[in-house]
Amino acid sequence: MFPVPQTRDLVLIGGGHSHALLLKKWGMSPLAGARLTVIDPNPKPSYSGMLPGYIAGHYQRSELDIDLVRLARHAGASFVKAAATGIDPGRQCVEFQGRPAIFYDALSINIGAHSALPGLGDHPDSHIIPIKPLARFASAWDAYLQTVELSKTQQKILIIGGGVGGVEVALAIHHRLAVSLRIDAQIQIVDAKDQPLEGLAPNERKRLLYQLKSAGIAYTCGRVVTGAQNQTIEFEDSTSLHADFIIGATGARAYDWVNKSGLPAIDGFLNVDRYLRCGADTNVFAAGDCAHMTDSPREKAGVFAVHQAPVLYNNLRAALGFGALQSFRPQQDYLKLISLGRKSATAVKFGLSLSGDRLWSLKDRIDQRFMTRLSELPDMSVGSPPEIVADGVRELMLKTPPLCGGCGAKVDIDTLRTITDTKLAPPALTGDDSSIEEIDGRFHVMTTDHLREFWADPWTFSAIAATHALGDIWAMGARPSKALASIILPPMSSTLQQRMLEQIMSAARKVIEASGAEISGGHTSQGPELSVGFAVTGWSDKPPVKLSGVRDDDVLVLTKPIGTGVILAGEMAKKANADWVFAALDEMARPMSRDAEILARTATAMTDVTGFGLAGHLLNIAMASRVGVELNWEDVPLYEGAADLSAAGVRSSLWQSNRQAVMEYISTETCHDLLFDPQTAGGLLATLPSEAVHETIEAFERNGAPLYVIGHINDEIGKLIIG
Repeated sequence: MFPVPQTRDLVLIGGGHSHALLLKKWGMSPLAGARLTVIDPNPKPSYSGMLPGYIAGHYQRSELDIDLVRLARHAGASFVKAAATGIDPGRQCVEFQGRPAIFYDALSINIGAHSALPGLGDHPDSHIIPIKPLARFASAWDAYLQTVELSKTQQKILIIGGGVGGVEVALAIHHRLAVSLRIDAQIQIVDAKDQPLEGLAPNERKRLLYQLKSAGIAYTCGRVVTGAQNQTIEFEDSTSLHADFIIGATGARAYDWVNKSGLPAIDGFLNVDRYLRCGADTNVFAAGDCAHMTDSPREKAGVFAVHQAPVLYNNLRAALGFGALQSFRPQQDYLKLISLGRKSATAVKFGLSLSGDRLWSLKDRIDQRFMTRLSELPDMSVGSPPEIVADGVRELMLKTPPLCGGCGAKVDIDTLRTITDTKLAPPALTGDDSSIEEIDGRFHVMTTDHLREFWADPWTFSAIAATHALGDIWAMGARPSKALASIILPPMSSTLQQRMLEQIMSAARKVIEASGAEISGGHTSQGPELSVGFAVTGWSDKPPVKLSGVRDDDVLVLTKPIGTGVILAGEMAKKANADWVFAALDEMARPMSRDAEILARTATAMTDVTGFGLAGHLLNIAMASRVGVELNWEDVPLYEGAADLSAAGVRSSLWQSNRQAVMEYISTETCHDLLFDPQTAGGLLATLPSEAVHETIEAFERNGAPLYVIGHINDEIGKLIIG
C-alpha cells in the first residue's frame, strides 16, 4: 500500500528560532501530503541567548548549537545546505548559485539579521567581526582565544555599537580575558549616538554603565566609523583606533538578497501582517528578526520569534489547505535578562531593574530549557505487525533494524552467493566491478547501480548516486562514456514530480558530464519511495584493472575514509552530529576520475569500496588473486564521528550480514566493527607494486586528493590479518 501522495511544497528558508520550534512541532504533528524542505547554509546555527555566556567561558561551543539536521529528520523534512540568493514570488521559487531553483506552494523566511557595518563589515581588509551571524562570530572568537592563550600579551578589544548587545559582549570578554585568563585587556565601546545606551530606562542605563565602569571598560559616544583597514578603525573626525579584535555590534541589519525579492519591506525587513504574511493574500510568511510586524512594531528580540512559532505552524498549514489563519499578538513587554560577564545578570521589566547571581541562574534555566526542547526528540518507532501474519513476519519486523538507505539497503552477500552458485550472477558478483567486452582491440565495460534514498535533498542524493554508479567504471581503470538513468519516484502530484526530476537530473548531468560521459536516456516509474540509479558504460584502451592481478609484495591503498554506513544510520536515528553528516556527504559526492586515472597506471588490482564493507572487498581481492591481506587498522582513515557512533552501538542494517560473511577468513585478536560497515560512494581500493607507491602518492598530492597506505599483501591465501 502506497504512502499518502505529496501534493504541496512547504519551504523554510533559515533555521532561526521560529523555524527550529516549528520543525519540532511538525515532527509531532505533520500535515500529510505536504513535502517540507529546510534551506540554510549552516546546519548548526547558534542560539543567541547563550552567546554572552559562551564568550565569558560559561558554556562550551557545542551547547549553543541547534542541530537542524536532527530536527529535519524528526520532521520528515529535506535539509538543503545552501545559501539562497533570491526569491521569485511570481514563479514561486527560491533561487541559488550552482543548483536549480526550489519551488514552493508556501514559503516561510526566518533568517534573522546581521550586524555588519554598511560597506565595512564584510570587507576582507576590515578585520571587523560582526556579532551576527552568531556562528561566524563564534568561530572567529575561538580562533582568537587560541592565539591569546598562547601569547598572554596585552590585548586591545574594540566594540563598535553601544547598545545592550555591545555591553553584554564587552562584559563577557572582560570576564574571559581579564578574570579567567588573567590577561591585561583594554576594552572600549564606541557608539555613534550622542548619549550612552539611548532608549533604556534611566535606572537600567545607570546599572549597566556602573558595571562597565567597575570592569574598566571605556564607553565613548559620538564616534562615527568611516573606514577600517588592517585592524584600524577610522572615524569621522579623522582620528583612528587600532585593536587586536574588533567586533561589530551596531544592531540588526537586513540581508540585501531578501530585500531584492520585491516583497514588501521597510529598511530591508519584510513587512508582515498579524498573520505573519508578507502582504495580504500571499503564501509567503516571515518571522523573527528578518520580519517587521506592521500592526504592532517591536524591537528585534528572540522572544518574539519563539512566540511566533506556534502561530507560524498553524498558518503555514492553513496556507496549504488545512485550518484557518490565526493572529499573532505580541506581548507589550517581556522579561529582559542581560548577562553581566560573570555568572550574574540584570533583569528588566515594566521599567524596573534588578541584578544578582540568582537572575543568572534564572536565565541559565530558561536558556537550557529552550535548548532541551530542540534536542530531546522522540526515538524512531518501529511499526507493529498486524494481528494476523504469516510465519516469520513478526520476527522480521520486530528484530530487524530499520532498513538503511544507500548501500546499506543492498541484499546481503550470502543471498547473492546463492545466485552465483547457480551461475546466474553477472561478472561483478564473481570478483570484478563491471562486465568486460573487447571490441576492435578496445575494452568496453558496463555496470549498473542504484540507491535507495538516504538523504531527502534530491539534488545532493542524485549527485552521490551518480558518483556511486561511476565508481564501478573508475574501478576498472576505464573512462565513462554513456549513462542511462533509472528513477523511481514516490507518490506525488505531477507538479511535484516535475520539480523533483529537475533536481535529480540537474545534479546527475553535472556529475556525469564532469566525468566525460553523457546521459543518453533512462526510465522513470513510481513506487513507495525514491530510488535513483544509473547504468553506465565506459572504454579503456588497455585491459581493465581486475581483482586477480595482485602480486605478493604489493601495497594496499585507499582513496576515501570509511564509515558512511554508520553515519547514515546514525543520522537516520537522529544520533549523528550535523558536521559529521555533511563531511561524509561532501566526500561521498567527490568524483574520482583523476584518482582512477592515476591509480590505473600501475595498479595490479582495483575495486571501489561499497556495500560489503572494507573487509568484504579486501576478501574479494584476496580470493580472486589467491593471496592474503595484512591490514594496518591504525592507518585506515575514518570519517569523523564514525568511531563514536560505532562505539555507541549504531549499526547499518547490512552490518551483521557483512560480518557473518567474512569472519571465518579474518585472523585477528581484535575485530573492528567498522570493517563491516557498508559504504556508499566509497573510495577506490587498489594494490600497487611497492616501487610505484611513492610516485603515486606524489601524483595524488599534486592533484590535491588524499591517498592512504593501509596495508600490504602476503602469501596466506584467503586470510585477512588485521594489525
